Amino acid sequence: MTSLTLPLVFNLHQVNLTDEQFYQICINNPEISLERNPQGALIIMPPVGGESGSSEIELGTDLTIWNRQSKLGKVFSSSTLFKLPGGGNRSPDAAWVELSRWIALTPEQRQKFPPIAPDFVMELRSRTDDLAMLQAKMQEYLNSGVRLGWMFNPQEQQVEIYRQGQPKETCLLPTELSGESVLPGFLLRVERFEE
Repeated sequence: MTSLTLPLVFNLHQVNLTDEQFYQICINNPEISLERNPQGALIIMPPVGGESGSSEIELGTDLTIWNRQSKLGKVFSSSTLFKLPGGGNRSPDAAWVELSRWIALTPEQRQKFPPIAPDFVMELRSRTDDLAMLQAKMQEYLNSGVRLGWMFNPQEQQVEIYRQGQPKETCLLPTELSGESVLPGFLLRVERFEE
């Protein structure tokens, strides 16, 4: 068994890491997935199980196929950490950034944690995810400039749709989701999740 040593000698909820310090902690500990909320608290993200991992990649694949055809932006996996304008560092399960916004970043910004809010995010609730915390994360995305977000909740067999300036919409599964004006022409048919 390989041990993991985080170079932390402080309370994770009361430290003010610089962006570079946070980046170095993440780079020095690739075995662990970290996020940071807008208040600076480090969040250790547990790995997901087989069902969640399979569903996550299926949903992200549909987004990737649409993007390959449309060539309108860049798709990102759950391993990508975005430095959001609201102060948090977050890794959506899948994300998309419109191409002109991505190109406007410097090469260095694209190499590290991109300092940009995606235009679109997807989150898939795993069995270990607290629903209220995941809903707060979706709201954080909107507050940071994300224009459209889908949060899939297999436990309730539903999807929550988050849009700028609008109340959250909840749809029962199965349903068909539209990328609306954010992802023009993207339609995603979502069946019920396996229980």
